[in-house]
This record gives sequence, C-alpha cells and structure tokens, in this order.
Amino acid sequence: MTDKKSDIFNAGRELFFSKGFKDTNVSEIAKLAGIGVGTFYNYYSSKEELFLEVFLKENEDLKKRLYESVDLNDDPVTFVTKFLTKNITEMNSNLILKEWYNRELFSKLEQYFYEQDGMSSIDELMKSGRLELVRQWKAEGKMRNDIDDEMICAIFDSIPYIDIHKYDIGIQYYPQIMYYITEFIMKGLTDCQKKV
Repeated sequence: MTDKKSDIFNAGRELFFSKGFKDTNVSEIAKLAGIGVGTFYNYYSSKEELFLEVFLKENEDLKKRLYESVDLNDDPVTFVTKFLTKNITEMNSNLILKEWYNRELFSKLEQYFYEQDGMSSIDELMKSGRLELVRQWKAEGKMRNDIDDEMICAIFDSIPYIDIHKYDIGIQYYPQIMYYITEFIMKGLTDCQKKV
C-alpha cells in the first residue's frame, strides 16, 4: 500500500471500529486520513470497497489471535468449541466484524470475502498446525483412526460454511446452531469406539 492508501485504510478502520459502517462517511475518513475526498476516490471506488478490505484484514487478524489463544493440549472437542465460542464472542464485540450479521451488507461482504479468497487466507493460517494437531490427537487416541487426516481437515473446513447460511437456517438460532453442529461433528470425530 502507498502511504496515502495506508492512511485511508487506517482512518477507515478506526472510524468503522468506533462508529460502524452505516454511521461512517467518506468525508470523515478523508478528513481523518488528512486528504481530500477526491483523493479518497483515487484509491477506493467507494466506502463499501474500503470497508470490505478492512473487514477481510480484521477477520484474518482475529483468526491469528484466536489460534494463538487456544490451548493445543486441550482435548479436541474442547479445543474446537473454545475456538468457535471465542470467534463468535469476538465477532459480536467488534463493530467491523459484527457487520457480517448485517443482512443489508452481508451479500457484499460474502462476495468480496470469497473473491479475495478470504477462506484460503484463514486456511493458510491454520493449515500446517491443523494437520499436525490431527495426527497428534490420533496418536494420543483422542481421534478416530478410520478417517483420513486430510478428510478430517476437510470436515473442519466445512464448518465455516454453515455461517454463510445463517439467514437460510434462521438467524434467531444462530450462533447456537453453529455451536451444536460443531460439537456434534467433534464428538463424532473423537468417538474412538469406532476407531479401526
């Protein structure tokens, strides 16, 4: 990023974090960044474009913090449910990330997230440690041996896709559904009675 683009990004992030998307306007972002409104449009086509870039970075930073905050020695069910619970708590307490639940903005967020390959940025963060962790859990008898390690990782990858269908499922049931489905999946993966 150029210095001006970085200044705009940081100003936008600060305002989106303190005021939310709807209550932030381009003139405020430009003023805080120390530029004119016209200069803003040299770097971003709209407030939405800037917000979506800020959102993606904020989400990536959250996943890094979460991964660093969990205890790798926890049993698999506890590990994954703690990670999920912390993720939902953080998303609900951060005005930038909370916009994921804003139905009006959600479709744009979702489209941009996948166009920018947001899942792979999150996946790359956890991919190397995740496979090692699955192998460790198997070696310790905490996870089923009859399911391939890569398949277990693919199952983990499928959990976030539940989130993008929260409106189809019913927002009134979310995040409880996310929590229960994750718990059921993890209990199924750790039912070592089925181990071959």
